[in-house]
Parts: sequence; structure tokens; C-alpha cells
Amino acid sequence: MTAALSPEATTRDAPPQPFDIRPFDAPVGAEVVGLDISKPINDADFARIHRAHLDHHVLVFRDQQVSPADHIAFSRRFGPLEIHVLHQFHLEGYPEILIVSNIKENGEPIGLGDAGAYWHSDISYKEKPSLGSLLHAQELPGEGGDTLFADQHLAWEALSPEMQARILPLRAEHSYLAKYEELRAKNPWRPKLSQAQIDEVAPAVQPVVRTHPETGRKALFVSEHFTTRIVGLPKEESDALLAELFAHSVRPEFVYRHHWAPHDLVFWDNRSLMHLAAGTPDSERRKLYRTTVEGDVPF
Repeated sequence: MTAALSPEATTRDAPPQPFDIRPFDAPVGAEVVGLDISKPINDADFARIHRAHLDHHVLVFRDQQVSPADHIAFSRRFGPLEIHVLHQFHLEGYPEILIVSNIKENGEPIGLGDAGAYWHSDISYKEKPSLGSLLHAQELPGEGGDTLFADQHLAWEALSPEMQARILPLRAEHSYLAKYEELRAKNPWRPKLSQAQIDEVAPAVQPVVRTHPETGRKALFVSEHFTTRIVGLPKEESDALLAELFAHSVRPEFVYRHHWAPHDLVFWDNRSLMHLAAGTPDSERRKLYRTTVEGDVPF
């Protein structure tokens, strides 16, 4: 299976771009150095990027001094883009981009300041969770602001055979609203959802263990942010099992911690990873732009 190419982005005859893919000394991740995503990327170079994304699960494209339109066009090489339910924080003129920021202007937040406060996989609360997300640094804090990624293939493989057999047939409910009011209580500027927005994020039921549609590898697919219950289990048993899986899934040996550099564009695979924002001091400014690629129905 190959990533979808939009007609406007197919550039078979574009000249090759010399770039390196350098794996991190970490459980996951690699940096891409020398590529300019604002320039045409031919099919051979794109296939190399796509393969690296499948192999390393998170790619860091260095020094991408590019426009929102370039960011969107590159993202669309991987598939259709999601429009986030929090329309209040869309970048003006670019609804495909969610502003992730703790900055306030005229007393009002310009973006979602507490995005990623809990471990999660993006859009797992919809029938078709995200394939991946691409986060582009606009303004970085002097301290804090790291993003952590946990490899859920490794998490699955590290489970005992008995636990694997126990959870493989199970399904779980995911809800965008699971911690929404808890976050609003801490951050009153987080917008109150309209009924239309609530209807847009009705809960979805997903496999507890999903199979990557391109590599065939299994991965844990539950998160402390969105997973509310295991379907068919008594509440006490469901809560205990989820707590055990949540703790297991983010063990240090599965985690890469990303320290942002100016103009980094980070592209992670939501089918393989969970991620967490480590937090930024209130005194520091942070702003990033996020696109999200639509995925498939998990199986």
C-alpha cells in the first residue's frame, strides 16, 4: 500500500533533492536534513520519505522556512486533511491548520495552549483516526516545550504472551470529551463546545490492538486522554486493565523526547505512536501550526 498523491502534488519530473535521513539514538525517530518541502519533490524522493516514515514513525524535517500553503501542500501528499473541531483556533485563511499556542493577544488565546496535555493518538475518537500529524514550529520558548513520542509497536511486543492473548480481541471506546471539561477547569480560555461541535465528535469504538495498514505490525491503541472504557467489561475490571496498559505503553524504553529547533517540521505516525506535550512555562511564548492527515478505519 502506498501513500495517496494528490494530482497537483505529483511531480515525477522534478529534479532530485539531496537530503539525508539520520536515525536518532532513541527508540524511534529520524531527522531529515537537506530537504526543502516548499520545492517540488519527485516520486522517488517522496517514496524514500514515505518509507522512512514507516520505518522510524516520527520524522523531523529540519529548517523548514516555509509558508502555511507549503505546509498544507506537503501534508496532502500523504492523504486528505482533517479539519479540527476547534474552528476557533484555525489559522485564518487556512482551515486545515490548527494553531497550537499559549500566546494571548488582546486577552484572548490565539491557539490551543494545552494541546497534548495527556498521552494520546490524534483523532482516535473518530471512526477514521488520523494517519499522522505534521507540526511546524513558528515561535519556540526559551525553556520547555518538548514533545514526547512513545512507540506502541514496542509496547505491544513487550507485553507477555498471556496479556497479548487477553487484549487482542478487545475493543474500547474513545471520546474527545473524556477530559475536555477537566481541561477547561484548568484553562478557562479553552472554548465551550457548541452542540454542533459535540455532535461532530461522537465517541468511536476502536480495537485495543490495531494493525498498521501499511506495515502489518500490531500496536497498542488506547490512551489516557481519549480511551474511556473497554467494551463488554465491568467498570472495575475495565478501569484496572486500562490503567495497566496506560502505564505500560509509555515506559521510558519506548519513548523519544523531541527538543524543538527553529523551523522544525515534525511528522509522526498516529497509527504507531502516542505523543505528549511536556509543557511550557506561562512566561514563555510558543506557537506551532498543525495539519492532520486522515487515516483508515482501524482493524
